[in-house]
Amino acid sequence: MPISKTISNSMTHSSWIRRMFEIGLTLKAEHGVENVFDFSLGNPDLPSPVEFDKILVEESKATGDLVHGYMPNAGYPETRQAIADMLAKDVGLPITKDHVLMSCGAAGAINVFLKSILDPGDEVIVIAPCFVEYNFYINNHQGVQIISESTEDLLPDINDLNRRITARTKAIIINSPNNPSGRVYPEKILKELGKFLQHKSEHLGHPIYLLADEPYRKIIFDEHTYQSPFRYYRNTVLATSFSKDLSLAGERIGFLAVSPLIDNAGELINAATFCTRILGYINAPALMQRVVRHVLDAKVDVKVYQKRRDLFCNSLLEMGYDLIVPEGTFYVFPRTPIADDVAFVQALQKQMILTSPGSGFHRPGHFRAALCVSEEIIKRSLDGFNKTIKQFQCK
Repeated sequence: MPISKTISNSMTHSSWIRRMFEIGLTLKAEHGVENVFDFSLGNPDLPSPVEFDKILVEESKATGDLVHGYMPNAGYPETRQAIADMLAKDVGLPITKDHVLMSCGAAGAINVFLKSILDPGDEVIVIAPCFVEYNFYINNHQGVQIISESTEDLLPDINDLNRRITARTKAIIINSPNNPSGRVYPEKILKELGKFLQHKSEHLGHPIYLLADEPYRKIIFDEHTYQSPFRYYRNTVLATSFSKDLSLAGERIGFLAVSPLIDNAGELINAATFCTRILGYINAPALMQRVVRHVLDAKVDVKVYQKRRDLFCNSLLEMGYDLIVPEGTFYVFPRTPIADDVAFVQALQKQMILTSPGSGFHRPGHFRAALCVSEEIIKRSLDGFNKTIKQFQCK
């Protein structure tokens, strides 16, 4: 075999999201793009804010020595300081540039953090439903993924987490607003989680890091608000990106931030900076670093995503679908009317509708729809959603 057994196995069990995207390419080639309703991939389709466009044009004109050269592996000091100032203002902690590392998106931030803390066999707990790539990131660094089941309303279950923690537990990954459920973790949950993890860390004699993966933190609807875990637990690390709130998924720009309350926080950020280099990222993209520091308060027009959510959820609820209306992100995670979520997703395909089965997010019996499509596409897809659920309701 020309490739490793590990990678061969990972490819066999790779992301349902990408698999459905590839199926979509085939269907579009056969039936025409306009006749396929693709809800498979969370690829932000809103234009970037005008503030970003303006700064991008200005920065792209810059010339001179080292404009496109290496900078410190952690990133430009002025960009890190701007982000630190933003976080310090938000959470009331003395965060400085020395607590911030610029990264190649949230994925890059998560990987350098896991590389920094994991020894072979160490465990990282994820809460289902969750982003499927976590398993690959953990495996990259010889860790072991442990799955904790959320409650029926798709929020962290402290009792279940307690059953999963062992002496090898090094971190728990949370994601709020959550992909795929759209749930926003309320303050009450984060307080309980922080108190619980503090107790468990003291009992084990080592910190259990809370890694908050939060690229959707600005895409929140209605009266809901983002609550930063920095406020509720000292051993918190934030991994995030500008992919969703500025529609920059292809630019691969984000950051890692460690709480200044962490013991040896400097050692941790130094390790992550070193891992940025040895993992081959070297540094986050220079141009994007120079741009984003000027637009930290900007975001896409979230009302567009909210309007799509309302149209889609209200329509599916009227058809008889069971779902929790998402409080953020651009995802909806309805229950499937049959236990076999893969079979239901395949039935939707016959209506030229592409979604991802909940099994791909470690939560069978659901499917995920990404609302990165126009209202027109949503409206035209509704007949297919209706026909499909009626097909199973009649059995």
